Amino acid sequence: MAPLGGGKEGDSRFFTTQKKGEMHELRMELHSTDRAVKVDAVKKVIASMTVGKDVSMLFTDVLNCVQTGNIELKKLVYLYLINYAKTQPELTLLAVNTFVKDASDPNPLIRALAVRTMGCIRVDRITEYCCEPLSRAIRDDDPYVRKTAAVCVAKLYDIAPDLVVERGFLEILHDLISDSNPSVVANGVAALSEIAETSGKDVMRISASVLQKLLAALNECTEWGQVFILDSLAKYTPADGREAETIIERVTPRLQHANSAVVMSAVKVILSYMELMGSANSDSIRHLTRKLAPPLVTLLNSEPEIQYVALRNINLIVQKRPHILENEIKVFFCKYNDPIYVKMEKLEIIIKLVSEKNIDQVLLELKEYATEVDVDFVRKAVSAIGRCAVKLERAAERCIGVLLELIQTKVNYVVQESVIVIKDIFRRYPNRYESIIATLCDNLDTLDEPLAKASMIWIIGEYAERIDNADELLDTFLETFEEEDPAVQLQLLTATVKCFLKDPEDTQDMVQRVLDMATEESDNPDLRDRGFIYWRLLSTDPEAAKMVVLGDKPVIEDDTFRLDPALLNVLISQIATLSSVYHKPPEAFVVRRGAGEDKEEEEDEDDEEEYDVGDSAGGAGGGVDLLDMGGMSLNNKGPPAAAAGAAAAAPVGKGEPKAPMSRVCGPEKSGGLEIMAGFRQLKKKIRMEMQVNNISSTQEIASLAIQLNKNSFGLNPSSQQMILNPPLGQGQSGSTHVELTTTPNMLAPIPAGQPASPQVQVAIKNMQSGNVFYFAVNFNFEALFSPEGTMERSVFIESWKSIDDRNELYSTVSDLPRESVDIEAVIQKFKMYHVFFIARRPVPNAEGQEVVYFSMRTYTGMEFLAELTFKQGVNACKVCLKTENSAYGLLAKTALESLLRN
Repeated sequence: MAPLGGGKEGDSRFFTTQKKGEMHELRMELHSTDRAVKVDAVKKVIASMTVGKDVSMLFTDVLNCVQTGNIELKKLVYLYLINYAKTQPELTLLAVNTFVKDASDPNPLIRALAVRTMGCIRVDRITEYCCEPLSRAIRDDDPYVRKTAAVCVAKLYDIAPDLVVERGFLEILHDLISDSNPSVVANGVAALSEIAETSGKDVMRISASVLQKLLAALNECTEWGQVFILDSLAKYTPADGREAETIIERVTPRLQHANSAVVMSAVKVILSYMELMGSANSDSIRHLTRKLAPPLVTLLNSEPEIQYVALRNINLIVQKRPHILENEIKVFFCKYNDPIYVKMEKLEIIIKLVSEKNIDQVLLELKEYATEVDVDFVRKAVSAIGRCAVKLERAAERCIGVLLELIQTKVNYVVQESVIVIKDIFRRYPNRYESIIATLCDNLDTLDEPLAKASMIWIIGEYAERIDNADELLDTFLETFEEEDPAVQLQLLTATVKCFLKDPEDTQDMVQRVLDMATEESDNPDLRDRGFIYWRLLSTDPEAAKMVVLGDKPVIEDDTFRLDPALLNVLISQIATLSSVYHKPPEAFVVRRGAGEDKEEEEDEDDEEEYDVGDSAGGAGGGVDLLDMGGMSLNNKGPPAAAAGAAAAAPVGKGEPKAPMSRVCGPEKSGGLEIMAGFRQLKKKIRMEMQVNNISSTQEIASLAIQLNKNSFGLNPSSQQMILNPPLGQGQSGSTHVELTTTPNMLAPIPAGQPASPQVQVAIKNMQSGNVFYFAVNFNFEALFSPEGTMERSVFIESWKSIDDRNELYSTVSDLPRESVDIEAVIQKFKMYHVFFIARRPVPNAEGQEVVYFSMRTYTGMEFLAELTFKQGVNACKVCLKTENSAYGLLAKTALESLLRN
């Protein structure tokens, strides 16, 4: 392509502010017979389009310019077409003949341009026209055209997967892997990889012969082609260790490549295959380990952004195979001009690589970092010293020595971070380094952060018998008890009780004061409950209190290699992708879209109960197909096979859950229909049930089509069609239902720290009138509970203990019906909704009170544990719910409350 704007002023002149009437001028210039004027006019149109101005009114005028032999002009027109094809699909059809004609042009550049443009125009109606030119292009004599066509097949599969399979394009792509041109091979691999990703099927099918061709192309294709081939090899499973070793030998030269993406992809292949080589090839593995270190070290000489990505990947690699970089710890020492995000990541890797051989060197370095000016970095460095102590028992004393030196600097944030990590060291090595407590107590006045205060209070409480004035020290904190952070209050309460149990005579007044403040003056339920527990323990059985409060604590473990092995293996297989940067599997942050689905999603309007879609949705004559529901015809009177069972909502039998129905849509918004909707689970299937009342529609309603927006539960209809049998005339009512499945693709992201929304947004299409309308309905969470939710009592107890108290939700449900305070009746009712009974027991020293425990698990794998407290003669129940899935805790608690009330 000739450089744009060969004139003296350059192309910037096209971006100058438009004057009035310029659209008319542009139209005149586009029809000019002078080619230079026409090219300039199209450039002006493209410039306006680039800065966001609407130039779609010039569509036909620009389209007329496509009939030209000038390749520069043709490229510009095609660029315009790609941008506006979505909004002007009818007019795009006018350009089809030009595409077909250009696909047979003698110039290979024009043939490739036509094929590329057809692939980029995502309009269903032109896909049929694409097939013939694409079929010719993929077998073209010119390799440039063939490699362009390969990518076009992947794009076509995204729009019309069935068409690609039907026309045999997948088989042709497989043939391209055997092509003589390495660039064509690379693009063939890229296209097959993209199709495999979209469809979830293994369409690559690497055989021994294909493998050899891929390895041969690896040496000759472009760097990005090499990345595609290496990624495909990483997914291939060699037949045995010998084949793995052979492939590694061919891949190893890529470690010296200048492109960091090629290097990381090669590392991924080698690491994947090293697992398959087994212990019998220990010499080969040792040799490979030595070869992997230099390229990884070289990446740290790149730009900061590449360094960061490399460090995140290295973080995973050293967790999997620490020997690779065990002698290279110096390269991870921070430079003065490293950005903070690079420094932080280097510190993480230093902790993972530290050993008894290099601890002295590392401690000197970390001590130096602790004098830097960046507060966050200094805190991380001090924390790193503590983690080294926890990791290396023999070096713990030296680490504590460095921490004491740092405390002597009297720098506020250094002292506070040191106290926090020393608390962890005490927990790792109990009764070993308590001689330093006096130094910590001297710095009590400098502590003003909640975590540092809580750590110091824990130390005072744990070692009260070794601190002469422990009660006085705690008393200084108690003066501001009510203003303190909840974490500090909880530690103060526990530490005071510990002091009392160790020295009852001197601390009786203090413990009484603390218990009074915790139980009577605090609004924090955690603090209040802990206060009551201690009070009852101390008043009923002091010896039991000693066993509970002063009992041996489990020693904390070194968390340096903290990733779960299964997750680590997944992330190693995802090296050089975003997964390896986020340290999360792809499904945790990528919502995969099935082939053939439209990329553009309706914008969520979470704050509104219903969509506002104007006249096209509200009027009975609205014939616009806003749903694009898989090409469903308005004449499809009969139900498809998948929907035949959905003819009517099944009546609720005895012992079956009921669907709580609510009015979700009135006749004014739905072309004369009134809709009631609700959810329930029946025979292990989640169903959305609808009551349809034909208020004023003159047409008989025989079938509806349904589509859900992304939601907090991943709900998706298993069939899009809902049948009303018999059809509903005006004034008639009927019911129908659709079965729902849960799929990660439909999960809506939940903002951090926010509860999941119960709202499910629904679009319905009246298949007789073509009218589309929208509504939102709240999902009752109990419909998601799985019949597999029961658990052993011992497992329940372990799970209950392991869940952080901060993930605990409380409420009291009052004015309950009589059957909802009958524990046996509640157990039977809950079982019907897959809320499973675990155990029940009377509350000690509380006559007539009984506690019952239940467990639930959703189809999506979330677990919830519940404790219900009943009191004889009182029509109320206290609900306590614990879960690791805090975003969904409120919904689960609300579900239990609803079951108790109804």
